[in-house]
Amino acid sequence: MRYLPKSPADREAMLAEIGVPSIESLFETIPAEYRLTEDLKIPRQHSESEVLDRFRAFAGNVASGDIAELATKPAAKAYASFLGAGAYRHYRPVIIDSLVQRGEFLTSYTPYQPEISQGTLQAMFEFQTMICELTGMEIANASMYDGSTGAAEAMLMACRVTGRLGAVVAKTVHPEYREVMKTATQHQGIPISEFGYDAKTGQVDLFALEASITDETAAVLIQSPNFFGVIEDVAAIAEIAHKKGALLIVSIAEAISLGIVRPPVEADIVSLEAQSYGVAVGYGGPYCGVIACKEKFLRQMPGRLVGETKDKNGKRGFVLTLSTREQHIRREKATSNICTNQALVAMMVTIYLTVYGKQGLQDLAEQNLAKSEYLKDALAKARAKSLFSGPTFNEFAIALPAAADAVNAKLLEKQIIGGVALKQWYPELSESAALWCATELTTKVQMDAAAAIL
Repeated sequence: MRYLPKSPADREAMLAEIGVPSIESLFETIPAEYRLTEDLKIPRQHSESEVLDRFRAFAGNVASGDIAELATKPAAKAYASFLGAGAYRHYRPVIIDSLVQRGEFLTSYTPYQPEISQGTLQAMFEFQTMICELTGMEIANASMYDGSTGAAEAMLMACRVTGRLGAVVAKTVHPEYREVMKTATQHQGIPISEFGYDAKTGQVDLFALEASITDETAAVLIQSPNFFGVIEDVAAIAEIAHKKGALLIVSIAEAISLGIVRPPVEADIVSLEAQSYGVAVGYGGPYCGVIACKEKFLRQMPGRLVGETKDKNGKRGFVLTLSTREQHIRREKATSNICTNQALVAMMVTIYLTVYGKQGLQDLAEQNLAKSEYLKDALAKARAKSLFSGPTFNEFAIALPAAADAVNAKLLEKQIIGGVALKQWYPELSESAALWCATELTTKVQMDAAAAIL
């Protein structure tokens, strides 16, 4: 039960109703020596995340029956983690699961009929609105599986818009995103070429980009922050792409960056992975992909769009305005064969953004930036050199004092999960190259411990 404090006037009214002159008179049957006359000596107030940490600590001290053996082993949450690379650990307010597990939302039924689905349709409409505000785009859908499929769908969309068949993709885009794009286009007759990055800054090589665009290039696709965590110069890239008649697609894998990084307003299409907005890192999914774009491309957007309207009585309502799937229209006119709108996961994102608000998201982004900069400095003092000079958010590439796999093995002995080794995707980098990440959940104690081991 939620505690709602009463005003002095409320208390006086209740006492008068039961015929008691004062609070003291109400409790006079209790001996004076047993009455509380001063404030309880309790610790200071705790944030929601601190309260949960306390309960987890209590739970970790319990060992009985069948769980006795498990209790002797550290739980996953006992490990410090510096992993990022497209999946990010952020705090999830408990209200998210409390609301999405309500029967109205947690259902196998796909809600289309406006007569009975106003709540879900409104939530999707609010989701689309907030995504537009964050990305600087004019329209957004709520219909992609994740960031990688969103990027692939954005590329196909660009081909439909321009009438061209071909795309150039930056090597600084997440390697797994690039694989998904190749899989999605390999039987569509859409050639994909890649262009490199500046070895000093970690940003797109603008000369290589310009050389790679032809008259048949439908789109240029970049990521910012890119896979190395480096912020790209979106305006400069957009100028080069548009000069040659290609569209610019910007993929965003770390959505928290939009709390502090200027949105890619020069882009034509933005593909966003919204996992950071309250979606758990659950064995790789389900996540929350989004496509946002300029309104003039509306008819070529895949998935569904929810719109606002009025009923015959003039009351505000919500309907499925556009749905270009083969289940809804003739197959040859469909823009995508994606078969879910991820509405429940989008609901998590909507609740998260509502809880944090504009100022809260900015504060969170600043905290993430501060944590990663502290970690970068701490590792530099431990002989881990930054690979690139470009500005970063949340994560960064470094050259460790030894091979990344060997360092990670040593860290794991101390219940620390190190960063991702980069050579598997970037053979031009050394065995010591690794991608490290820090979020608001990374503590100073954990960062100092990792630096000390290095």
